[in-house]
Amino acid sequence: MKRRHFIRNTALASLLMQLPTSAMSLGFGDGKRLRTAHVGVGGMGGADLEAISSHELVDVVALCDVDTNALDAAKKLHPNAKLYSDYRVLLKEMGDDVDAVIVSTPDHTHAPVSMMAMEMGKPVYCQKPLTHHVSEARAMQKLAEDKNLVTQMGIQVHSFYDYKLATLLIQAGIIGKVKTVHAWSPKNWGYDGPEPKGSDPVPKNLDWNLWLGTAAKRPYKDGYYHPGDWRKLLDYGCGTLGDMGVHIFDTPYNALQLKVPTTIVNNCRKPNGYGFPEKNTVTYMFPGTKYTDKTLKWVWYDGEGAPAAHEDLKLPNGDKLPSQGAMFIGEKGRLLLPHFMKLPQLIVDGKYEDLDMSLVPDQGPPVRDYGAEGKKHYHQFVDACLGTDECSAPFSYSSNLTETILLGVIASRFPNKTLHWDDATAQFSEAEANVFLGGEYRDF
Repeated sequence: MKRRHFIRNTALASLLMQLPTSAMSLGFGDGKRLRTAHVGVGGMGGADLEAISSHELVDVVALCDVDTNALDAAKKLHPNAKLYSDYRVLLKEMGDDVDAVIVSTPDHTHAPVSMMAMEMGKPVYCQKPLTHHVSEARAMQKLAEDKNLVTQMGIQVHSFYDYKLATLLIQAGIIGKVKTVHAWSPKNWGYDGPEPKGSDPVPKNLDWNLWLGTAAKRPYKDGYYHPGDWRKLLDYGCGTLGDMGVHIFDTPYNALQLKVPTTIVNNCRKPNGYGFPEKNTVTYMFPGTKYTDKTLKWVWYDGEGAPAAHEDLKLPNGDKLPSQGAMFIGEKGRLLLPHFMKLPQLIVDGKYEDLDMSLVPDQGPPVRDYGAEGKKHYHQFVDACLGTDECSAPFSYSSNLTETILLGVIASRFPNKTLHWDDATAQFSEAEANVFLGGEYRDF
């Protein structure tokens, strides 16, 4: 089939569409309701649908999924919504009747869906990681800025009590300037095995062509792609780093006001051309900020056994590290941030110390209600669309966070090799790595 490059495609679409550019121009405001269209309503998409629709001023008007089982389940909860299997048809037919679009699809379709919606002037809430390719992240950031759109990436913990508290404490200087961050997850969204051979019948409930979308055509194989295994594979996901890494990176990244790294190296197995490595240790070096040393070293560990033993990660009293989390290493001590819904812990001279809450504005008592905490990030987006709030993880922020994540993902293609990144040109010094900054889109 004919193929085209992403940037060329989006540039052409930009020329073809001249539509409203902001929530205000769409007529949102006090006393209005928000009509939402949801692309991807199974799995995390179902959770996104529930959280967005729990806002009292939201009307779900359209549901879209390539799996009729997911679509039927969502329809039972929102019987008045129109049903679609193809997001392009939804946006074309219902453009005037949709105020905002929620994108909860596999990673490789985040940008195609979001870009089309934004070209039409629609605010977008898009699940993490924001995109599958660096070029897409930059394009989405630019389009959102050019059209002055309300946007939010789906990193719900960004709005949780403990993460906001940790950000304030770090910025208040509780451990002084930070020189190193360690972050980890023992999850394994990698695949070290061979590419499967042959094909299986496509389930009747699944439109395989639409699931592939702009990705290269390949035969369906049961147990490898839909519904839950695509994160492991190069063509569709971003591995453990792109899944848990986004959540766990977010607070240190936000607290330290980082942008993108200058160097990246991934200690992992050799690439197999199909799946992400099952274990990664990624070391980033960042330019310094007012909250860091002259430079900042960031080490990410994932896979079974993560993190690797390190002096920086030893806890007082021989305590065991949380299974997932981040450790800030500063000039005056360390701050441990478990993932998730646990208070940060201050460690000075090998001992736990009480948090000095006088350093930060009163945050009230810790919140341990996931149901309430989990909806804050979604409701913030709805309220921003209605003109009564601002998003805390807009694409202007989340595109840079995603770019950082994706640079580590690309580094897995070049095990143990230091890659040098130029923020101004959005290019590696190593030309062979630039091949992986974008991808071609299949016509489907």
